[in-house]
Amino acid sequence: MENMKRRFFLLFFIFLSLFPVGIGAITQDEQEAIWREELAQTEIKQRNIAIAKLDVSIKEKSATIVGLEAQIEKGHESLAQLLRKTNEIDEFSLVEVILSDQNISDFFSDVDSFQTIKRSLAELFVKIRDTQDLTEKEKAALAKQQDTQLDQKAAMAIEQKKVQTDEQQKQYLIQLNKTQEKTYEQVLAERQAKAAEIKSKLFRLAGGSAAIPFGTALTYAQNASSKTGVSPAFLLAILTQESNLGANVGKCYLTDATTGAGVNIDSGKVWTNLMKASRDVQPFMEITNRLGFNAFKTVVSCPIAGVSGYGGAMGPAQFIASTWQLFEDRLKDILGHDANPWDAEDAFTASAMYLGDLGAKNGTYSGEIRAACKYYGSGGTNCSYGRSVMGLKNNIQSDIDYLLQYGVSRR
Repeated sequence: MENMKRRFFLLFFIFLSLFPVGIGAITQDEQEAIWREELAQTEIKQRNIAIAKLDVSIKEKSATIVGLEAQIEKGHESLAQLLRKTNEIDEFSLVEVILSDQNISDFFSDVDSFQTIKRSLAELFVKIRDTQDLTEKEKAALAKQQDTQLDQKAAMAIEQKKVQTDEQQKQYLIQLNKTQEKTYEQVLAERQAKAAEIKSKLFRLAGGSAAIPFGTALTYAQNASSKTGVSPAFLLAILTQESNLGANVGKCYLTDATTGAGVNIDSGKVWTNLMKASRDVQPFMEITNRLGFNAFKTVVSCPIAGVSGYGGAMGPAQFIASTWQLFEDRLKDILGHDANPWDAEDAFTASAMYLGDLGAKNGTYSGEIRAACKYYGSGGTNCSYGRSVMGLKNNIQSDIDYLLQYGVSRR
């Protein structure tokens, strides 16, 4: 079907090129643009149909899972009743039965009932186990289909944007060619100027770190990507989101290593919950000591007012000390030195490593948004943090594509 459609559009293009219609005939470039857009729109429509079918399938599987879970719940209730009956019989010994008012016939009847219960109990265990296995398989299949749906929708959106961008660029060049307003050299100079502007704009960092040029941030992200497989654009989007969240957090110093209390170095506000003493203070002391820093004069993020929890996040990637320690040995292996959470390049690598562990290195939309949600601590594939990150990624990727397309090297 795909080949037939491509042949149709190709023949249509050839027909138009062979038989122009008078003065109003479109140019070959315009014909190619129309053909590409028509082909892309056809493929997008096909993806929409596939996604709609997937929605129906997901709803059917969800209904199946509901039914299976109801069976499990019913089985658990029956199991509880059987266990209670078993316990009641087990409470009486043979001597107690014989010496009681119960006759021998009743006794053997109870024994027979007891064996029946035991058999029913064993059968129920098998049924519950089989039902649970089937439920888990259905859930896994559903999760996989949901990921496929997310990935297809994301791919469709990217393709639509690319088609629109390509068409805009094509029409711009066609118009310039018609009007002769600018030479090719002038257009190239404009593009190079825009690329330089993108590269030099500041990339803001969280944790009190000084902003760095976007070109430098991109280099750090590309280096981290080569070591971890995590997309540079996705990594930069995470760090941008962390910077946005931390914009009003302020800067704090630890003041009490016993309680984890601290103070805002700008306002003087005291925070009793700067760090969780049992979890992060000792790791923080070890990290700063190894790097030769004064633990009580090294900036960390303050808690967010009105939000439960702690501050104490370090550097551009906003790691808490206990989490950073989980990656120290691996970071040292690939960096060749003790990693510094306040150093932008080290922090980029650590963040990429963590995101890769969370599933972002497969490069799919579903894998990345799930990793973003886990990075924030909420889980799933529909958290507001993750959606914001994926929106930022699209914008950042556009800048990266522009840099790569118009002569700016990767290093």
